[in-house]
Parts: sequence; structure tokens; C-alpha cells
Amino acid sequence: MVSTPTIITFTRILIILPFILVAPDNPLLGAGLFAVASLTDFLDGYIARKTRQITRLGILLDPIADKLLVISALVLLVDMAMIPAWIAIVIIVREFVVTGLRIAALSKDIVIPAETGGKVKTASQIASILILFMDRTIISVDFYAAGIALLWISMIIGVISGVQYFILFWKRI
Repeated sequence: MVSTPTIITFTRILIILPFILVAPDNPLLGAGLFAVASLTDFLDGYIARKTRQITRLGILLDPIADKLLVISALVLLVDMAMIPAWIAIVIIVREFVVTGLRIAALSKDIVIPAETGGKVKTASQIASILILFMDRTIISVDFYAAGIALLWISMIIGVISGVQYFILFWKRI
């Protein structure tokens, strides 16, 4: 039987397609879809912990769903010429490396939980992506500099936390 948190995680994955289709022509609606999908990340984790429905599938699927959502948004922002491709590449490579490490660890029955740095990175990524999609859509206010600054912060924190995951992985195997 599939748990409620896992269903919520699958819902996040399903939201990605409408997000991709809508965001380039309607960034505000895209930001709304991205916000809803991002909230499901908090919700599935909260429910899993509260109801003790933490499963191996959830431990594996949740970060993959997060990565798919963030990577989709970054690719769209590059395509919309809102962010430099190299920043997106650094962030995406970090996501693949850390997810690969976590999967490799899980295959050895080692759970590497999300670290504080990874959580801060995710929060700043979500905030930066939302700000960049909402730039000039509500009240013609230029949020671009704030969005880019947060994206830089998330990239730097991501690289640092990625190194921490790598060290933790090697200490545990």
C-alpha cells in the first residue's frame, strides 16, 4: 500500500508538467504552480514524520521529486534568458552528485538524511526561483537582483553542503 506522503510526493512530480507548459507564457501562474509543488515537499515530510510513515521509497523518491522540480525551473529560467546557464549547470550537477551519493549509500543500508545546509540551500533555491518568476508580474517591481542574489547564495551553500555530503558518505562506508 502506498502511503499518503508518497502520494503527495508523486503529486509534486505530476505538477512539473503543467508548470513547464505554463511558466514561459504566464510566469505568475508558473510561480503559483511552483509554490504549490514546493509546499508539497514540506507537507509530505511533515506527514511522514508525524504519522511515522517514513519509507525507503519515500526517502529515495522525495529528493528526486525535489530535484526534478528545481531542475525544471532552472532550465526554464535559462531558456527565458533570466539566469546564466553556468549557474544552472553548477546547481544541477550538485543535485545529481548528492542524489547519486544518497542512492549509493541507501544501497548499502546507509541513510544520509538531509543536512541543515541542504535544507537552507533548498529554501533559498525555492525563494530565488519564485522571485525570478514573479519579477515584474505583480506590480512592475524589479525583483531580479534579489532573485539572482538568492540564487547565488543557494549555489554557494549547495556546493558547500555537497562537499559535506561527500565527506559524510565516505565516513559511513
